[in-house]
Amino acid sequence: MRQLAKALKRTRRWPNAIILLVLFGAMVGLIYLVYQTLEAERRQREQATQTAAVVRVLEEIDRAALRAETGQRGYIITLDRRYRSSYEEGSEEIDPALDELRRLLGTEITPRQEELVDQIDMLARLKFDEMEETVGLVQEGRLLDARRAVLSDEGQEAMERLRRSLDEMREIERQILGEQAADTARLEARVLPLLAGLILLILVAILFGMRVVSRAALAEAQAAQAAAIGEARDRADLLARELNHRVKNLFAVVLAIVQMSARDKPEAKEVTDSIAQRIRALLTAHEVSQGELERPVASLYQLVETSLAPYRSSSQVAEIEGNEVLLPAKHVTPLGLVLHELTTNAVKYGAWSGKGTVRVSWEERDGRVFITWRETGKAIDGEPDRRGFGSMLMNSAARQFGGCVEREFGADGLVVDIDLPLDDA
Repeated sequence: MRQLAKALKRTRRWPNAIILLVLFGAMVGLIYLVYQTLEAERRQREQATQTAAVVRVLEEIDRAALRAETGQRGYIITLDRRYRSSYEEGSEEIDPALDELRRLLGTEITPRQEELVDQIDMLARLKFDEMEETVGLVQEGRLLDARRAVLSDEGQEAMERLRRSLDEMREIERQILGEQAADTARLEARVLPLLAGLILLILVAILFGMRVVSRAALAEAQAAQAAAIGEARDRADLLARELNHRVKNLFAVVLAIVQMSARDKPEAKEVTDSIAQRIRALLTAHEVSQGELERPVASLYQLVETSLAPYRSSSQVAEIEGNEVLLPAKHVTPLGLVLHELTTNAVKYGAWSGKGTVRVSWEERDGRVFITWRETGKAIDGEPDRRGFGSMLMNSAARQFGGCVEREFGADGLVVDIDLPLDDA
């Protein structure tokens, strides 16, 4: 008998360890996904800043060359020394602009960009050498030679090639920025589906953990004699409490990590707040389902009351009506998520955003319970065109508890009908 008890104890540890590993892995994946999205947004902002700086420097190079060419031609044609100042300003600006361009591109420069930078440098110097030569001819009194050099195609061709190189460099920078923006959009589009999958994985792991604890207690009760049953139940109770305690600790750690991740990134506050709310909903539903270990059911009234309690006030009125109904434990978590989603939507968009009233009622018929969530005092202009993550979450939860969730958007407010079975209660 003692050896059997030891064997049961060893076999009981492995499922618990697997559950904890699955929960931890899912939560780490959730944090990594949020972090990856935030990093992509940060890289996009940095790339946008660099692209703007590079385009600005390219404009400075273009303006410097154009200003110097204008001053050169004006000086040669009119011999007015005022044109020389424009030429000299352009000559002074070109070298710092070229150095700034190389500094901005840095070590992440692409091979084509490196070729273009060398080409822009060579063409700019070629153009300025040509302009310096013609200005020198004027100063030497060889005006006719200077004008003949200006009218040749060599300087014009160099200027056109320089502008083509500048235009290609601008286009490359815009393409790099566009690719970064597309990568960020791809990551953002992946967040919601993967987040839903991770939440479902956590739900499955929690439900599986409850089943493991129940089976372990039953196996010990069958294996032990009447005198050993009490001890077996005490061990099962301790195991369940330990698992419950560790699950709560994991929720608290993940919630703290999510909130700390957004501390230095205010632009991600909306995303992290939404994730934190859903983690709190999981924790609330889990706590309700752990009310009595000997009875694997939870009160529907208690579940509704727990979901509404954080938001109820004198201005946000909630009415609850229904007979005492005991829910199967496996229905508590998905139903708790649905109620939490409806509650937060009422605060943001529904009755409680306009000081209206939320009324939750239910009735039991033929082994099923029919719950009605009714909001009044805030008109809703029809069903939203786009079905967001909340709708997807409620549909997924309905599949979890084997029922359905139907919403109706009326002139007086939202009405939601929830149908779920009580076959295991």
